Amino acid sequence: MNAAVRAVVRMGIYVEAKVYFIYEGYQGMVDGGDNIVEVSWESVSSILQVGGTVIGSARCKEFRTREGRLKAAFNLIQRGITNLCVIGGDGSLTGANLFREEWSGLLEELAQSGKIEEEAVKKYVYLNIVGMVGSIDNDFCGTDMTIGTDSALHRIIEVVDAIMTTAQSHQRTFVLEVMGRHCGYLALVSALACGADWVFIPEYPPEEGWEDQMCVKLSENRARKKRLNIIIVAEGAIDSHNKPITSEKVKDLVVQQLGFDTRVTILGHVQRGGTPSAFDRILASRMGVEAVLALLEATPDTPACVVSLSGNQAVRLPLMECVQMVSSGRRASLHLFINYNKVSFENNLNTYKLLSHRKPDTELPKVIRVGITEGHNMFAVIDGFEGFANGQVNTKLLHLNTLPAKYLEKIADQMRTNNINALMVIGGFEAYESCLQLAEARARFEEFCIPICVLPATISNNVPGTDLSIGADTALNAIVETCDRIKQSASGTKRRVFIIETMGGYCGYLANMGGLAAGADAAYIFEEKFDIRELQANVEHLTEKMKTSIQRGLVLRNENSNENYTTDFIYQLYSEEGKGVFDCRKNVLGHMQQGGAPSPFDRNFGTKVSAKAVQWISKKLRETYRRGKVFANTEDSVCLLGMRRRNLIFQPVVELKDQADFVHRIPKEQWWLKLRPLMKILAKYKTSYDVSDSGQLEHVARHSPKEAETGAI
Repeated sequence: MNAAVRAVVRMGIYVEAKVYFIYEGYQGMVDGGDNIVEVSWESVSSILQVGGTVIGSARCKEFRTREGRLKAAFNLIQRGITNLCVIGGDGSLTGANLFREEWSGLLEELAQSGKIEEEAVKKYVYLNIVGMVGSIDNDFCGTDMTIGTDSALHRIIEVVDAIMTTAQSHQRTFVLEVMGRHCGYLALVSALACGADWVFIPEYPPEEGWEDQMCVKLSENRARKKRLNIIIVAEGAIDSHNKPITSEKVKDLVVQQLGFDTRVTILGHVQRGGTPSAFDRILASRMGVEAVLALLEATPDTPACVVSLSGNQAVRLPLMECVQMVSSGRRASLHLFINYNKVSFENNLNTYKLLSHRKPDTELPKVIRVGITEGHNMFAVIDGFEGFANGQVNTKLLHLNTLPAKYLEKIADQMRTNNINALMVIGGFEAYESCLQLAEARARFEEFCIPICVLPATISNNVPGTDLSIGADTALNAIVETCDRIKQSASGTKRRVFIIETMGGYCGYLANMGGLAAGADAAYIFEEKFDIRELQANVEHLTEKMKTSIQRGLVLRNENSNENYTTDFIYQLYSEEGKGVFDCRKNVLGHMQQGGAPSPFDRNFGTKVSAKAVQWISKKLRETYRRGKVFANTEDSVCLLGMRRRNLIFQPVVELKDQADFVHRIPKEQWWLKLRPLMKILAKYKTSYDVSDSGQLEHVARHSPKEAETGAI
């Protein structure tokens, strides 16, 4: 939550408002005194990388009474506070809404008792409230992700990855219990990300006879020489009779029926701690800024709202609509809860069912497993289209390093020889351009008249037609983690500035978003031109900040941001101009951004888009099969599957041609550039912020099953 706290404070100061911390939640509001403190810009320095919240949190029974809320209102009036930003779950937000509804009555009661003047009642007649949802369970309707969920998934996957190595060594079965009393999101996504053999969640009780079905599946996997089994249990898991399914019960069942060496690991509060992920920092920063804008735009007639995330778009939803739907879902069943704007949950559940339905070989990549489940014979190619031309078709995944243009005839021959009726290409800008070349060559080679799908996968996130690419989140986390360590290395020194070079080709996504997540003072990218005057202004700005407050500075530079203003040049400039105030260090992150364990987001994203792509291919094969052969030559049979705003969309590669800059291998328009001013504002620059893309108040809509098939990830 610290990223949200930081964003609210700094955006509030940016719009010239007084900002206060209320320590220990509602308890601090009721107690008043030193629990309500005005804060400055420096109050939130160096907290981005710290988990939890620096302002504390506490349950407060007294706030549930009118007497307690009367005390809280008095303490706020004493300081002239009429705008509240509340970070918490449905309980905290419900309390805030009740407080707002009672506000005028509370002030009148305070005036009648002589504690405040009548003028104060008129002056502070309205209380505005905006909520941000902080919950690792991701159990709030109206938002795809709540603050803290992605970080909790990181903790779970770290543990699962570590357990899998020891489980393989000793041929063990592990039962992992994760949090989720009412919502099985953590369990379900963890199961998808690690390829668990079985998962138990409260929203989807297993059918009668699940005990035998699970044991049969575990036995079959062992028979295929799989050396470990992973079973994930949400703490609130139940069976079809609403009886709890505990991790100990599952363990005893496996031991008694199969005799497998089985261990239980309960993750507990490990999931709630640790360093926040890059995704959570960016999400919380965006939500914090959006919350301040929502408070500024609030009127007496505006309902209390929650700032939410849908796809990669900020939205505002009526607070009580969301709370009531969450409560209804908990009282009822899975389907009610899912249909109230949790389409992403149903997508996860459907993907898990698809992958767990049939596993001919659990060691195969998931995209191949989905293809086999769909009834296809799957081939894979090494060394990209050059390897394809040379007949290197086996069971390894596609690796692109060449375009197909000069190998078209040989590739067509290989497709004919191997009777290939569809093609899935996984990669970056080159993958997109390759499929465009295949589409344009259809007039000469009938073999290319088949369904072709591109899955964007590159750390650079530079593919037209998609807002996010597989791999970008993993690279972003590697950058942010390294920046945290680099900044920490200077904790024992006096003022120091670090110049960090990131990858990305000509795309500044990693530098910009890494700068936002790591709390950088500047990020130089190709898409936003800069000159020596701007560099000088940045140095002077950082010098001034160093003199008055911060001890460490961070500057990121995309590797191709400018051919003349290189990383060495910027390092030397900052070193020279900062003499006597700070010293300077540089670090080129290089290929470490391409390595490491995939993040939970990337594992989940990659699994779902590959499953969706295989299903699209299956549909196209059925539609284009005529007279014993497949013939597809329409534009919509060569598509890129991308995430656009809120939805996963198949887009013909030909239509995306006008959106691509082929010289620099980047899209002509990129959504994340709108976040540039946000990073500058949080770094204390005087800049304008475009509010045209800010969230508008919407209503929580009930979604149909069909929307779950085509809706947001």
